[in-house]
Amino acid sequence: MPRMREACAIAAVALLLPAGSWAEPPSEDEPAKLRTLVAAQARVQQDSAASQERIDGLDDETQKLLAEYRRVRNETESLQTYNKQIEAQIPSQLEEMASFERQLKEVETTSREVLPLMRRMLETLEQFVKLDVPFLPDERKKRVATLLEMMDKANVTISEKFRRIVEAYQIEMEYGRTLEAYEGKLGEGDDARTVQFVRVGRVALMYQTLDQKETGYWHAEQKAWVPDDSYRSAFAKNLAVAKKLGAPDLLVVPVPAAKKVES
Repeated sequence: MPRMREACAIAAVALLLPAGSWAEPPSEDEPAKLRTLVAAQARVQQDSAASQERIDGLDDETQKLLAEYRRVRNETESLQTYNKQIEAQIPSQLEEMASFERQLKEVETTSREVLPLMRRMLETLEQFVKLDVPFLPDERKKRVATLLEMMDKANVTISEKFRRIVEAYQIEMEYGRTLEAYEGKLGEGDDARTVQFVRVGRVALMYQTLDQKETGYWHAEQKAWVPDDSYRSAFAKNLAVAKKLGAPDLLVVPVPAAKKVES
């Protein structure tokens, strides 16, 4: 292969020589000149190949730089657009901050007014439970006590305190339009016994011992439990309806007679 390349180079050099030069017989120095020319041509080709490689490398680097330039330009344009949007929002944000400051001042004023109101609401609810028909006494008293304890907790927001107080009021209101049967204690101390209760809204609260030997009701005017076995069958019927064991029907309950009011 080296010989072939040399021959090709010699041939190429020969083509470059003047046409008449081959008419004369070559001198002894001609082969040396040819080899010099061939070596020069080889160096030229090598330098040309190296230059082409450098050009290719520079072209690749140029493409990379161009791509990076375009990416940076796109990011710059995007940031400029974003900055314009932010600048446009600054006046609105300043106005909103001022509004928040006003609201904070109003919240402080509202807190000073709402806290005493909530205290009064709880005091009223506590008094109401004491004077109301004595159904679910432990549960209702505990609910009020929990709310009173909550009022002194700093980690509970005012809105949450108000929400829970209103919820307690709603529960008490719901008692007035529901029918309920439950088991509980009647009496205190040694006289306490377990009985069945039937509550008809706040209209009547009836009871019956578990052995069904005694039936009675809460007398609102006397503020006392009154035994009355004449309501035994009515209690059984009311109990079945309350437990959804019987069809809804007209309920018989003890209701105090209306009194004539003299003017």
